[in-house]
Amino acid sequence: MKKIILVFGDPNSINSELIYKSWKKLDFKIRRRIYVIGNYNLISQQFKKLKFKLKLKKIDDINKKFYSSSMKIINVKVKFKNPFNVSVKESSKFVKYSLNLAHKYALSKNVSGLVNCAIDKRTLNLNKSIKGVTEYLALKCGVKDNSEVMLIKSDKTAVCPVTTHLPVKNISKNINKDIIIKKIKTINLWFKKNLNKKPKIAILGLNPHNSEMTNSSEEVKIILPAINKLKKLKINVYGPYVADTIFINDYKKYDVVVGMFHDQVLAPFKSIFKYEAINLTLGLKYIRVSPDHGTAKDLIGKNKANSFSLTKCLSFVSKF
Repeated sequence: MKKIILVFGDPNSINSELIYKSWKKLDFKIRRRIYVIGNYNLISQQFKKLKFKLKLKKIDDINKKFYSSSMKIINVKVKFKNPFNVSVKESSKFVKYSLNLAHKYALSKNVSGLVNCAIDKRTLNLNKSIKGVTEYLALKCGVKDNSEVMLIKSDKTAVCPVTTHLPVKNISKNINKDIIIKKIKTINLWFKKNLNKKPKIAILGLNPHNSEMTNSSEEVKIILPAINKLKKLKINVYGPYVADTIFINDYKKYDVVVGMFHDQVLAPFKSIFKYEAINLTLGLKYIRVSPDHGTAKDLIGKNKANSFSLTKCLSFVSKF
């Protein structure tokens, strides 16, 4: 029975609420496989404030066998002055330690994969080359060629941005033929290896109306040559398509729609699928998934958060 690593994530978030609600929805066979990397006191106090009643078991070794029906907490020994308003310094220490420990465990053959709850990127306090958890875990896995992929997936289709968390003014200079080819090859390999499927991949242009495909455009100079190269590699790619119409209906024809920047594909995708999606990182040494939403600090303590995405994440990882 392979284990599932669940990283609590940001202390200042709705994560306690989501973990509890997901736990209640999941089958016992999945729950018994879950090991939460978090802080026992923090979780128990946040559960208490939300009036959630659930037995917790503090453990220090994932390799020991536990048959208890309690939620297993791998205790991260960080002291919080206030569990309901954790300082940035405390949060940063807690999150980094949790991710490092999760990475270590996820490398084991006895682990199906890693699920991390939402983390405020400012909490990571990373350098300019690492924009978030995706890039952080890629670096931990030794991925140095930008071939890792952020894939947002529903049961019906998926989207991928070539560039992730960049200011709009920096997008065009961070797109090149090699990056596009690396990302698509990673997607194609992941689908074949994990889903036993050769995916159909639509690739979008960068500019409105693909800049009418003028010779000076990124579509003609960068994106189209990348598509032609990928076709020679026998990868099922199509495009470049214009971004303002593909999500009306045509996206349904493809397994993945690849855009050039974050909001180009995530904004329409979230409008269509809302919470029915999970965030996967492809190209790592293990399965890594996270809910497709943020920390939602405006909902903390209100018991109004939707746990659907986290539940889907845990169910997805349980299949491996």
